[in-house]
Amino acid sequence: MTDTPTILRQIIARKHEEIAQRQSRSSIADLRSRANEQAPARGFVRALAQRIEKGEAAVIAEIKKASPSKGVIRADFDPVAIARSYEAAGAACLSVLTDVDFFQGSDLYLQQAREATQLPVIRKDFLVDPYQIVEARALGADCVLLIVAALTPAQLRELNELALELGMDVLVEVHDRAELDVALALPNRLIGINNRNLHTFDVTLQTTFDLLSAIPQDRLVITESGILTRADVAAMRQRDVHGFLVGESFMRAPEPGGKACRAV
Repeated sequence: MTDTPTILRQIIARKHEEIAQRQSRSSIADLRSRANEQAPARGFVRALAQRIEKGEAAVIAEIKKASPSKGVIRADFDPVAIARSYEAAGAACLSVLTDVDFFQGSDLYLQQAREATQLPVIRKDFLVDPYQIVEARALGADCVLLIVAALTPAQLRELNELALELGMDVLVEVHDRAELDVALALPNRLIGINNRNLHTFDVTLQTTFDLLSAIPQDRLVITESGILTRADVAAMRQRDVHGFLVGESFMRAPEPGGKACRAV
């Protein structure tokens, strides 16, 4: 997209280099074979919807070691222990960063976290090519993130259709009204609203509030970034937003699940 933020352009450029490197080691045909060997995906949307139907907050708890804007968030980083802590604390789903260069993530972290729990897991990365979608299922991912700001509408449709074909759910992430209109053209139930401005890295919950009136009732909204306090959660739930993706505030807590996760 023409207004793609600078940091996102840098990440996407690196992704294309990374994909070329990975393709030299494993073909997409090899990945499809591995994907077909995986057990059926755990229902990511279903897990969230079940919590909301019970009147509970549906939390996607994130496993994230670092970020471009904050550097290392958690030096004492054990994805298995973190995943188990989140599950014990009542998270509905897990989000695992697999980007290496900008977030110090790893494919292995996703595999370890999923094996350690019964929770559905989303691959949190910058997915710009069909190769990465097939790779996600080969790793065992139950859901993938597609960022509207990182893709053309045609790319978004292509990657979305492939993910659904492979049995995964898709979280489509938007930052503004123009991106939301693109996302709503897809049949997906999940809409993620990122409260972080990717140009400035400023965060405001008003981003979610401003977009809600344009989202049909049959969509399940996940608010992302900036959920730090019980007051933030209450403000969202008063506006009928019950899905939360929370990373940094949990990762900075002594026990990533524990009281932090239960507070949501």
